[in-house]
Amino acid sequence: ARFYYRKASHLRQDDSKLYYKIACTYFNEGQWQACFRQLETAMKMHRNQPEYNLLAGECKMQLGQIKEAVQYFSTAVRLRPRNNNGWEALIRCLYKGEYYAEALDQTDEALRLTQGKPLFLYYKTAALFGLGKSKEALLLLETALQEAPKLLRKFVELNPAILRHQQVVDLLARYKRNKSI
Repeated sequence: ARFYYRKASHLRQDDSKLYYKIACTYFNEGQWQACFRQLETAMKMHRNQPEYNLLAGECKMQLGQIKEAVQYFSTAVRLRPRNNNGWEALIRCLYKGEYYAEALDQTDEALRLTQGKPLFLYYKTAALFGLGKSKEALLLLETALQEAPKLLRKFVELNPAILRHQQVVDLLARYKRNKSI
């Protein structure tokens, strides 16, 4: 596919979507630097495309450049404040960079702007655990489990080590006994 996108980009050098599609092929192959170079070209033409910024943020996160990733994700969120994908990426990045207080602030904002999507309850729980507020986090985790038990997987993906926390394991076991996850 990349071969044909490249041919097309030579014919239509002002089409940023072609460069974005080339970047996607590199991203799918795990070639983060090459992906980002193509995105830079696309963003020179259309900087305010949320999907370009999301992919640039993912590249930077994969490269371990958390601060730069946060900037791209923040731009995507600013451009589409009601889009769950942008908020999810931004919060996940902040959490990965261990910016728990900022992640907590962003989850509150995401909850407000997305009409309380349950996924952000899980992310808020993770941020609270990161800040050492276990009691508050456990109460929120219980609420999240009641609202959307199927999203528990996203919570565990964010921080698999959370399953070493005995109170979390007890809460999940108690919940599982009462309801099927």
